[in-house]
Amino acid sequence: MSQVIEFAGINEQVENDDEFNSLLDISIHHKIPHLHECGGHGACTTCRVRILDGIYNCSPKTEIEKSTGFARKWDPSIRLACQTYPKGNVKLQRLIWSSAEVNQLQKELAPEGKAEERPIAIVFCDLRNFTGLSSENLNFDIAFMLNRFYTALGEPILMNNGIIYQYVGDEIVGVFGTTGGSKEKNCMDAIRAALGMQYALDLLNKTELKDFQVELKSGIGINFGNAYVGHLGHPTHRQFSVIGDPVNVASRIQGYTKVTGSKILISKSVFRCATKDALMVGNIYSADLAGKEEEIDLYDLVGFKDMDLQLELQASLHIILQDDITFAKLFYDTVFELAPIARSLFRSNMTDQGRLLTHMLGGIVYSLSRPEHLNSGLKKLGQSHVKYGVKAEHYPIVKQALMSAINQTLGDLKTERAMEAWSTALDFVMDAMQNWKSL
Repeated sequence: MSQVIEFAGINEQVENDDEFNSLLDISIHHKIPHLHECGGHGACTTCRVRILDGIYNCSPKTEIEKSTGFARKWDPSIRLACQTYPKGNVKLQRLIWSSAEVNQLQKELAPEGKAEERPIAIVFCDLRNFTGLSSENLNFDIAFMLNRFYTALGEPILMNNGIIYQYVGDEIVGVFGTTGGSKEKNCMDAIRAALGMQYALDLLNKTELKDFQVELKSGIGINFGNAYVGHLGHPTHRQFSVIGDPVNVASRIQGYTKVTGSKILISKSVFRCATKDALMVGNIYSADLAGKEEEIDLYDLVGFKDMDLQLELQASLHIILQDDITFAKLFYDTVFELAPIARSLFRSNMTDQGRLLTHMLGGIVYSLSRPEHLNSGLKKLGQSHVKYGVKAEHYPIVKQALMSAINQTLGDLKTERAMEAWSTALDFVMDAMQNWKSL
């Protein structure tokens, strides 16, 4: 007996007649974008859904679901789609719509009503010439520019497994490592985010803000140390909080960029914990910061010595995804030109196919900062493509078509490093997808 599964939010109903299909399997089969970073093994919570109707038509919670739900204080209607099998009609709502939202889930694991000491990296970014902009522009235009600033510079934080902690006026603050991770990874994530913020600001000035005849500039300070993380405040209104001396020092390092004229300054603790051989640094300053008895060494961060795969992918992803319909058309036109027979593999609406394609690309780039889930997720993706009829000989065609679409989409913003990064990343992705049998 088939069941009707209704997806709230997109007003789509599909039928399922296989009792061995989980809710996630059903989404994948019907090409409905559904995040599942770990590949649907219950190792992450990105596939979570809320059961709006038909909760008694769902299989009982697995031990994985019980422990996960207890730790994150879920109400009974929230389920892991990869662990839930429908026995009748179900109406559900996907709770995580984009890869950018995944990082915010780290806040769920912060302690309630107390704070725990954790080693984290902190990024403070300040918009430089905001006072002048405020006096020279209309309030509506200022709000627009600030929103674009927050969005463009917030994405690199999220892409690198960080949390956007807060906005303070014309400042944005990101934290890295609140749920663990090595010192090196947390610092490298913060460094990559800071460099990505500079890339994003340059692009913003060249594109969306060009007509305003303004050029936004920023100063960024990065610090690393043990800070206290938790949900603090009145019992009826507790907020995610990060407190401690490392946070204050990060703010003062950002302030010191005004003295040195630097774009990014990192503390000695960040430099020592990061992959030093990968970094290109300029001047080293001995700074007398407020509240510190001794001078602190600060390093002027210039960039990476060699191509950094993640940074190059992240810097170009926004351009690729800003018009996903056009990008998908470029891709599929090339596929069908190279292999006309492949058209028979695509029976569904091509707009839906395009949405799925860009959803997949974006998810992969975001997942590079969480490599513990990436391999299994790609193998699951490869397994589902086998069911669609994709064979080994199709992969070179897919890569060629993707590289062509990326090349055309980036246009004048294309760089040799970006194209090299995408070629390397696609080779890795397709190798992992074809290795699905090792699941």
